[in-house]
Amino acid sequence: MRSTHRLLLVEDNQADVRLTTEALRETGAGVTLTVARDGVEAIDLLVTQRHQPDLILLDLNLPRCDGREVLRRVKSDPSLAHIPIVILTTSSADSDVRACYRLGTNAYVIKPVDLDRFFAVIGAIERFWLGAARLTAQPERRES
Repeated sequence: MRSTHRLLLVEDNQADVRLTTEALRETGAGVTLTVARDGVEAIDLLVTQRHQPDLILLDLNLPRCDGREVLRRVKSDPSLAHIPIVILTTSSADSDVRACYRLGTNAYVIKPVDLDRFFAVIGAIERFWLGAARLTAQPERRES
């Protein structure tokens, strides 16, 4: 049996939350999924959780604090920057892709509209990031 990985899904669209949850269930990976409905909730979870996620799936268009700002804040915080972030969005705009990579995203994935393709993409993300890729642990705190 594979070890359980923690995944933070930052998504305000309830239908996409349900689809992602079902797609992860179908992979059989045993992922512990936490959902943040907006960027403010995501940042709050990341700074207050004792156990940080192994991977963040982040939508760009979010209420209160958009995904670009979440990405910028996570990647600029030394205690969070090690967490891989996969942008999972409907935007195919080159400006969004470039901006996200400049801010430090680990991957940019456009949400497929076809259900089978959506499930395949979520499965591929899970297999690569939580199966094949070697993830780093939370950095050790240095004593002053």
